[in-house]
Amino acid sequence: MDPLQQELLELICTTCNLDDVDLDKIGPDDPLIGPESPLGTDSLDALEIAVTVQKEYGVRMDSENTSRVVLQSLATLAAYIRDNS
Repeated sequence: MDPLQQELLELICTTCNLDDVDLDKIGPDDPLIGPESPLGTDSLDALEIAVTVQKEYGVRMDSENTSRVVLQSLATLAAYIRDNS
């Protein structure tokens, strides 16, 4: 996992109050949102993550479709931030 992905994972855990997550067991390609996510996050968490990413990195996700693609994994989120900041 690269430094930005690690930073994003920590930011997501803080934003969504995920205190009991073992960060070492989360991979860059694991799903961020939904029932398959090792984080246990849902669509409300996705909204919080999108808002926090916009505040922290100045990167905006304009539509629901964009956020679905971007929030697939730490790798896709980090790539989106790199491409749009």
